Amino acid sequence: MREYLKFYIDGQWVAPAAPKTADVINPATEDVSGHISLGGLADVEKAVAAARRAFPSWSNTSREARLEILQNIQAEYTRRQGELGEAIMEEMGAPSGLANGFHVFLGAGHLQTAIEVLKEFKFEEQRGSTRIVKEPIGVCALITPWNWPMNQTTVKTFPALATGCTMILKPPQLAPYSAHILAEIIHAAGVPAGVFNMVQGSGALIGTALSTHPEVDMISFTGSEGVGVQIAQNAAPTVKRVCQELGGKSPFIVLDDSALAKNVADATSTMMGNSGQTCSAGSRLLVPASRLEEAIAAARDAANAVTVGDPRGNVAMGPVVSKGQYNIIQDYIEKGIAEGAQLIAGGPGRPEGIEKGWFVRPTVFVGNNDMVIAREEIFGPVLVMIPYKDAEDAVAIANDSNFGLAGYVSGEDAEQCRAIARRLRAGWIGINGGFDFHAAFGGYKRSGNGREWGEFGFHEYLEIKSLLGYAA
Repeated sequence: MREYLKFYIDGQWVAPAAPKTADVINPATEDVSGHISLGGLADVEKAVAAARRAFPSWSNTSREARLEILQNIQAEYTRRQGELGEAIMEEMGAPSGLANGFHVFLGAGHLQTAIEVLKEFKFEEQRGSTRIVKEPIGVCALITPWNWPMNQTTVKTFPALATGCTMILKPPQLAPYSAHILAEIIHAAGVPAGVFNMVQGSGALIGTALSTHPEVDMISFTGSEGVGVQIAQNAAPTVKRVCQELGGKSPFIVLDDSALAKNVADATSTMMGNSGQTCSAGSRLLVPASRLEEAIAAARDAANAVTVGDPRGNVAMGPVVSKGQYNIIQDYIEKGIAEGAQLIAGGPGRPEGIEKGWFVRPTVFVGNNDMVIAREEIFGPVLVMIPYKDAEDAVAIANDSNFGLAGYVSGEDAEQCRAIARRLRAGWIGINGGFDFHAAFGGYKRSGNGREWGEFGFHEYLEIKSLLGYAA
């Protein structure tokens, strides 16, 4: 049983101002796995004050000093990777191989990338007689979700540290364990008091307090569109910067060639990874109408081959994060059936033989782009296959969405893949796979604003100052 009942504020582990705890539920067993404290306004005030006090000193540290801190964090992170993987498996149900693999790998990758970028980043440059200076924006509030806990936390924390900002992290209440361990890592690495602070609690209370606080200069939020809109409204009176990565309903276009069956199968199995709880998941699978039956067979076989069960076993998919999320996904599956979509794999309820835990059947529908299941983010292992007539039609369907976070194109003709990728209205486009920690990540339209990852993530935490006549 985990007991994480203190917050990390001003370089110390401190008890909340008013004791209040919450259970954390293991989604694979439905049992209580631990307890956390829930913070209040007094805890936020204390954390913001600590970050504000620390900012003048930390913002003026040298590149070398920040690099040393990040490298200290890297050594400690490496030492505790096993603990992080175990925590992620327990808190949000990721299978052991995924939790100890890609989940932990993403955090390590963002840390290494921040180190690489910091070594070469131009904080100052001369343009004619003007000196352009990039300075840390100030005190930042980092509000993170539960679906990729290390990825979403580290992609904010490490660029903020590298650029000289101070911060308050509000981790997800549903998946709080890995963030607590990360705070221990940061403390052990010697980050000065007040630079990094962490307060657990509900988004409605802690998130609102941070987004309205006059001493917070910037909000970085990853989560749902509805909460993102509320945060932007809360931040508006104090005119603070808001960087948001919100929802997605990303298209995956499979081209008409000899690799179609393999590409459909790969897209289907990839979509089911992390129980479909990925904002950039290719949840709309676009296939040529002339080969729909072949695509259906490939998707059905791939979905049925996804193993589901105890995260501690050798399975591809664990549970979804909570009872609430399970119920939302079940409602969408029922909506798909009600609106006439063809169910070709999965369906309502738990997988056969599983009686407990928030496990969802890997589900594939064939439908059209006007259906609710093709318009709204389900955030679960539910894929909608949509036939297209030709490349023009595929692009039109792909772009016909309120979201624009990601997109994918797979096919043997590299030039055609590139041409289609250029026309997709989204911020992150995968062409025949590929992965790059230095690529900008973020969305168009209602998928948010701003960019994370690599050098692009640094810019979100910097103000630009022009010193005119500097070299006159």
